Amino acid sequence: MLALGGCAAPEPVDPAPGQIQSLLDRQARALLTRDEAAYTAGLDPTLAPAALREFDHLAEVPLGSWDYRVKDVDRADGGRATVRAELRYRVRGYDPGPVTTERLLELTERGGRWYVSADRPGDAGADVQQLWQQGEVETVRGRRSLVLGVGQPQERLRAIAAAADRAVPAVSAAWPSAWAGRVVVLVPASLDAMGGLLGAPGASYRGIAAVTTGEVQGGPDAPADRVIVNPEAYGALGAFGRQFVLTHETTHVATRASTSPATPVWLSEGFADWVAYRGTGRTAAQAAPELRRAVGAGRVPARLPDDEDFAFGGDGEALARAYEGGWLACALIAERWGEPKLTAFYSAVGAHPSREGAVEKALHEVLGTSPEEFTAAWRRFLSARLA
Repeated sequence: MLALGGCAAPEPVDPAPGQIQSLLDRQARALLTRDEAAYTAGLDPTLAPAALREFDHLAEVPLGSWDYRVKDVDRADGGRATVRAELRYRVRGYDPGPVTTERLLELTERGGRWYVSADRPGDAGADVQQLWQQGEVETVRGRRSLVLGVGQPQERLRAIAAAADRAVPAVSAAWPSAWAGRVVVLVPASLDAMGGLLGAPGASYRGIAAVTTGEVQGGPDAPADRVIVNPEAYGALGAFGRQFVLTHETTHVATRASTSPATPVWLSEGFADWVAYRGTGRTAAQAAPELRRAVGAGRVPARLPDDEDFAFGGDGEALARAYEGGWLACALIAERWGEPKLTAFYSAVGAHPSREGAVEKALHEVLGTSPEEFTAAWRRFLSARLA
């Protein structure tokens, strides 16, 4: 029995994960220090031409950090491995937290060393491109903004930076909570290129001048946001429209830490519109033409817009009415209860642990009203301002 009860030998530890992490650490350092020779040394010849193009495309991007975290290594025969890794990077002076993206890497082992032979989006970010994968990135630094563009004239990038610089103090004046006070704007070459950055067909964003990316999770450690401009729709706007769009999107950046899954879209989009219209002198009739037509025809909405009403790619007039309805709900709060109550209401909703009950609780505790009373007041507000 004693002879049969001996301990089994422990399984040998696979050195590959540690070696691969070290390789990726070296690649990250080489990219940050712009050491092309060191970067090339970690590349398999099959990947080197494409990887070096991306290396060159990143030359003007002021990176503050760039690192990989190996999450899983799947070994295969023939000295090959598939690696799931998280890429985290930060733009120096602008990003309070890193941008994160999943990468699926193929590696090849030769002579006891690993080399990167393929690099593509992971399952969580399927078909999502990075701006530098679309071409050489040109950089324009504003006082409060950084504009990164591909295939765009410098004059357009400078104009966008100037509008973003004006947006930042306008947002700070309306949103009293602390935020970075800076914004990063990406300007791809086309609508289709915009879709590539978002992992969706470009047609899904036709007519949408810009969107803001970022994880809606709230808290001070929320990852960095990006405002992505649709160069076709944005270029078709006049001066007021272009400024409105960048102020609206900058509001999403500023409020990200107070926005959570508990926040309904009517509130997040309505508040961003409220900030963008604030101080412009635009009347409700001017700013809400689709809702004005509906109200004038006796079709006053029975309820606040649902999240589904804000879906892109559907009925454009219905989408406009949803945005206009959310804006007028926020305008009602600001007018009747005051601007500080509006921002307090926004924060209270986002701080709730779940969507269920979030608006109801904030209406009661911050505004002293109920969903039924607020909806009725909103409907009267629409009729008074738009009839």
